[in-house]
Amino acid sequence: MTLFRLDASIRTHGSASREIADIVEQEWLANRPGDTVERRHVGVDTLPSTAWAAALSASMTPAEEHTPEQQEAVALAATLVDELLAAEALLFAVPLYNYGVSQHFKTYIDLVLTDPRANGQPFLAGKPVVLATVRGGAYGAGTPREGWDHSTAYLRRILVDCWGADLTVIEREFTLVGVAPALDAFADVAAEMHAGALESAREAGRALGGALSVTN
Repeated sequence: MTLFRLDASIRTHGSASREIADIVEQEWLANRPGDTVERRHVGVDTLPSTAWAAALSASMTPAEEHTPEQQEAVALAATLVDELLAAEALLFAVPLYNYGVSQHFKTYIDLVLTDPRANGQPFLAGKPVVLATVRGGAYGAGTPREGWDHSTAYLRRILVDCWGADLTVIEREFTLVGVAPALDAFADVAAEMHAGALESAREAGRALGGALSVTN
């Protein structure tokens, strides 16, 4: 069986979202030794910024009139959807950037939605998906920046309401504590949040692999 993992962090070292996803992956493999993990890192191996426009315009143009750029974009979108459909479980690691969705993951979503199999279709209906998302500050109820997280609700909307996924979300806040001096006073709270997120990652990884073991 296959776990498909996508990372959207622009960092390859010291990434908080990657740390969580690593644990989920490790627990998956511990439950399912020998299984395959397919990976795509859109934060580093970025998708072409012009691909969405090309794929979208291709959807409104007869196939025999497609330009080479449109053909490449359509093929890329199909590959992205193929990866999602081929896997039994999915793992997305997507940090909050500047109060919104990572531009690289937004490009990914836009491209996926140009494929007829995904456009307006709950094509991941019932498929188990883990979303690891992290935020540098705190955005919960009562905080000065409550409501400034414009990413997490959007990702739920896409993954659950549009794509039909069976979603588990792992969240960690205050990842900039220890980096930004202005947040030093929150060290204890940040440490608790960190530990809680890692334990949630272990639980999600075990549940992901265990659930599929029962059903297959």
